[in-house]
Amino acid sequence: MGTERHESRRIDNQLRGRSGRQGDPGTSLFYLALDDDLMRIFGSERMDSMLAKFGVREDEPIFHPWITKAIANAQQRVEGHNFDIRKRLLEYDDVMNKQREVVYEQRRHVLFSETLRDDFLDTIDDIAAGIVDTFVDEKTFPENWPWAEMIETARTRFGVEPFTYSEEERLHQTRDGLKQDLSKAMRALYEAKETQVSAEIMRDAERFFMLTTIDQHWKDHLLNMDHLRDGIGLRGYAQVNPLLAYKKEAFEMFEEMIDRIREQSLEKVLRFEVKEPTEETFRRRRPARPVRYERKSWTQAQRPEAEPEKPRGVPVRRAAAKVGPNDPCPCGSGKKYKKCCYDKDKAAAGA
Repeated sequence: MGTERHESRRIDNQLRGRSGRQGDPGTSLFYLALDDDLMRIFGSERMDSMLAKFGVREDEPIFHPWITKAIANAQQRVEGHNFDIRKRLLEYDDVMNKQREVVYEQRRHVLFSETLRDDFLDTIDDIAAGIVDTFVDEKTFPENWPWAEMIETARTRFGVEPFTYSEEERLHQTRDGLKQDLSKAMRALYEAKETQVSAEIMRDAERFFMLTTIDQHWKDHLLNMDHLRDGIGLRGYAQVNPLLAYKKEAFEMFEEMIDRIREQSLEKVLRFEVKEPTEETFRRRRPARPVRYERKSWTQAQRPEAEPEKPRGVPVRRAAAKVGPNDPCPCGSGKKYKKCCYDKDKAAAGA
């Protein structure tokens, strides 16, 4: 006997199955009220008016196929609503899963590749083209290009002096020429850095900087994606599909993260330095000396009076036989030893 109907028909069928087990016959009976959440939220709106029209009293039980059909329809609506929720959650999770696969594949490439030299050279070409595209418009003339901003950006971010043109040469430059010259300057700086620190150290530095940058930006990206997902549902008030908006903005955020990873990794590789350890460095890293406590020597006058030491290792010999707790007391009282002088002798021995 059930006191209500569940939102899922599968749960109701499981409860009905409890009424008969191992071949024994059984029956099930469910009691419902029109005030239950299932009927109040998802039930038929005409049911109350229909029952009032027929003059059904509140305390009168109702057995009718229409009621059973209305309950089944309400359960179908609830199941469809829950299915849509699960489907939408999977669609949101699918976006993160695809991004996660890309990031993990990139980490595996960094970990197990023999060298990342070609990757950084490609990054140099892409970043050089991006800097020029950011500052130089196709419709402007070379004399109106922001030369100072481009030179300052290349110097402060990557430590390279890209353009050493004269005023006459600047007037005849093109966007493609700027991209090639900036890329050559950054490649030259990259080659000089590799020659300075050796190829082995350069490979280790590339791997280290790439991994740390990926991990840091991926953690920040996960946090930003959580914030985006929490508030994306509000786009529905603007007649915008939240899922489509989430996919679009998540893709843009992911592309920006990839670009930041490549730029910062290259910036760290071009700017790191290897310094030889000095004596001061070893002195700073040397652990502090342990504190030594000096042993104070006492003179005969200053030495405190010590108690006479008891001889150690000498076995104790009893003058008389040991008296047991239940033996007669040696004092002659006729009582057992534990009832007479046991406690007194024990206290005297302890003192």
